Amino acid sequence: MQARLHLPLWIHAFEHVSAALCAKVTAALEQAGLQPAPGGARPSGFGLALLDGVDAAVLERVRSLAAGASVLAIAVGARPPATADMWALLEAGAFDVLNWTDAAADAARIQARLERRDALQRLAGSPEVRSTLVGASPAWRALVHSVVEVAAFTESPVLITGETGTGKDQVAQLIHRLGGRGELVVLDCTTLTPELAGSELFGHERGAFTGAANARDGAFALADGGVLFLDEVGELPLPLQAQLLRVLQEHTYKRVGSNTWQRSRFRLVCATNRSLEDEVANGRFRADLYHRIAAWRCRTPPLRERGDDVLPLAQHFLALLAGPGAACGFDDAVREYLLLRDYPGNVRELRQTVARLWYRHSGPGPITIGDLAPDERPAQGAPACWPDIRFESAIRAAIDLRIGLARISQAAADIAIQLVLEQEGDNNQRAALRLGVTDRALQIRRKAWADAH
Repeated sequence: MQARLHLPLWIHAFEHVSAALCAKVTAALEQAGLQPAPGGARPSGFGLALLDGVDAAVLERVRSLAAGASVLAIAVGARPPATADMWALLEAGAFDVLNWTDAAADAARIQARLERRDALQRLAGSPEVRSTLVGASPAWRALVHSVVEVAAFTESPVLITGETGTGKDQVAQLIHRLGGRGELVVLDCTTLTPELAGSELFGHERGAFTGAANARDGAFALADGGVLFLDEVGELPLPLQAQLLRVLQEHTYKRVGSNTWQRSRFRLVCATNRSLEDEVANGRFRADLYHRIAAWRCRTPPLRERGDDVLPLAQHFLALLAGPGAACGFDDAVREYLLLRDYPGNVRELRQTVARLWYRHSGPGPITIGDLAPDERPAQGAPACWPDIRFESAIRAAIDLRIGLARISQAAADIAIQLVLEQEGDNNQRAALRLGVTDRALQIRRKAWADAH
């Protein structure tokens, strides 16, 4: 049966790989049902990088290929690469590294890796996911792929960590929807009082305590066959932690006031803005419970680590407020304000900021600086905070990797060109105007960039 990949597959053979070996790999892949196309075009889709040895030039080329495609590195030399070289290939952008030893078996392994990656990327790019977890920054894309993988391909308990306002509840909801399991039952552990905590989790029988006029199901019963989301699980007191652990281990519980064991099987998703490792070390959270609920961990990055997502998120929130079919955006001054502003409350604070702008706005046209409340306007004459900490962090990372000034400058220019062209619908004239260069200069730069890739 032919393998089903929804994006093209190509092969890039490095100079030390013989044409005969490349043909042998291609034939084995075709026998497995894959149809790789010749390399040479600008890479997209899925690529196999055939290499015999790893050096700086190989890593640079893999990095270039991985900028537009999902690259699987295949070591075809007589000796497998050193472990350090394999890690370097992953760091350069390859999603996995395999050794080519036996044609049929290796082709099957490659096929399995590509099909899983294809399924992950299709789910990550689906409207359901893109409308729930909005953003395209590297940190956010890594999170989305992790969430999709754990939701669609495992039944593992998931621990979502991150600062307040970073979207932990959105991640939990998406895990539930992609997992296709029953109901989602949400319990905020900060609202559990000692008097009612047992009833909230286990339910109670009629007359179990003063005020219990009727029997009531708790979270464990309601989540049976579905997903139980414990928000701020770090707030659970130690006695309840022990009881939760017992339910997770035995899948049974008793209602308050009952002697009858009830069964419940559910997927557990927890979230916290605390460091549970520190809580365990300080004796405030059970180590055995921590390891039970943290079978898979997802960290939602703060907004300061995903600066590329500020404007897409702002536009997303504005579209939700404006309603279907409404055309509304931000003028350049407001876009600059949103980019340079700090967001201690993360995405939640950005959403509230956009809402305040929207409710002050009137009439057609984009939101303008007059829609900013007076107490939110930047101080008069305050200099624009750029280069900011995010830019400095990126440059620092390049320096730590011993990347030279010429390459840093080239990369910054190339990325700026790509981003502006995307924003301007590949219109060369408008992009050149925004970049402060002539049309001709931008055309020459784009041609040189395309030739190099």
